[in-house]
Amino acid sequence: MLLKKQLRRQMRLSKAQVADAQKQVEADVVFAALERMPEFETASSVLLYYSLPDELPTHRVLQQWCRQKTIYLPRVSGDDLEIVLYDGNLNDDNPFHIAEPVGPSLDIVPPLVIVPAVALDSFCHRMGRGRGYYDRLLSQSRAFTVGVALDCQLVTSVPCEPHDKALDAVVTAATGVIYRCPHK
Repeated sequence: MLLKKQLRRQMRLSKAQVADAQKQVEADVVFAALERMPEFETASSVLLYYSLPDELPTHRVLQQWCRQKTIYLPRVSGDDLEIVLYDGNLNDDNPFHIAEPVGPSLDIVPPLVIVPAVALDSFCHRMGRGRGYYDRLLSQSRAFTVGVALDCQLVTSVPCEPHDKALDAVVTAATGVIYRCPHK
């Protein structure tokens, strides 16, 4: 879809203009807001992501949360995401050279899933990198899903297709928590 391709290009340019220090400031605000959500407070386990340089940073909060909750990270396996318990071990020996957790794949999806995005809107629509990994994972789950992103990644409208999985909430530093309308 051409609109998605254009939006991904626009987001890549916008994110490139945000300094690392500003990314961390926004991450601190976003994750503090997320920690106040009842869904976070009651979840004993969380699926988080190990951030790439152009995403909202998670490395600091990952270390903090693993002292409070059981943390899982995704790992790419073919066309799907596997869920792996985070124990501090990561490996980037994969086709994308992305740091991924080491260990056996588990057949669970935690009750709370924190999802990265290329773009989000206030209707809790999310656009990812285009491979559909999270859409496939979340379509089989009842987990409460939260999209997190830099302020520059919140757009008026994300182009959606029937297979795109809407989120339950979106959190950015500027907006705080936006809950999805109850039509999920």
